[in-house]
Amino acid sequence: MALVLQNQLSFFTIALTFSLLNSCFCFNPKLLNVSVAETGSGWLPAGATWYGSATGAGSDGGACGYGSAVEQDPLSALVSAGGPSLYKSGKGCGACYQVKCTLNKACSGNPVTVVITDECPGGPCVSESAHFDLSGTAFGAMATSGQADQLRNAGVLQIQYRRAECNYPGKTITFHVDSGSNPDYFATLIEYEDGDGDLSSVELKQALDTDSWVPMQQSWGAVWKLDAGSALRAPLSIRLTAAESGNTVIANNVIPAGWKPGQTYRSLVNFKA
Repeated sequence: MALVLQNQLSFFTIALTFSLLNSCFCFNPKLLNVSVAETGSGWLPAGATWYGSATGAGSDGGACGYGSAVEQDPLSALVSAGGPSLYKSGKGCGACYQVKCTLNKACSGNPVTVVITDECPGGPCVSESAHFDLSGTAFGAMATSGQADQLRNAGVLQIQYRRAECNYPGKTITFHVDSGSNPDYFATLIEYEDGDGDLSSVELKQALDTDSWVPMQQSWGAVWKLDAGSALRAPLSIRLTAAESGNTVIANNVIPAGWKPGQTYRSLVNFKA
């Protein structure tokens, strides 16, 4: 009996240890560093450089079209341009990653969460299988406290990265209508998608049309468009499909009657992070 009890306790101890080592540690893009229990699994090698000002956001929105939002909460300049395997001709815009460095004495080894907001089209970005051209802020965030400048002085690093879920507490999916939109042509920048962060498809449904979802096309970066050829009937509903998980969410009547180019409309929904 004592031997059986001892075996059961040993099994319980092993199971508990395994459970703790494999817990899910989700992140919040507003956090600079994330303290996680590292198992060593899931991390891949990549190159990293930085651009723009030392404490800036790289560029003003870059090739994804997010504009000044890259500097503001919740992105807070923790962003990156991606090489071809990350930018994916714009389809990678909005995807979230954890990055960390360990090979420089200024590296903290702690993961930093970044969002793909720009394209890195040349140099080391195309010569490596994965490359992050980080904002100065994000690059420095990988450093031990007080050593951000020393780490940025390294210029080029070999880092580790892994895909992570996006999580924007208090934010819903937002649609910024492109300034070139008109009654026959609708284009919108899509922001703050929880979960995957990037999209594989976007569809639009007009008012009074209960069945017909019309596919939109990626225009550039995170901007999607529909050239209807005739006046669109608002309010407009938009259905989004996440790139990795295939999850869908519908922003019903998110674009109201009387919508205007250049305006921003916030939905009431988001993917589950």
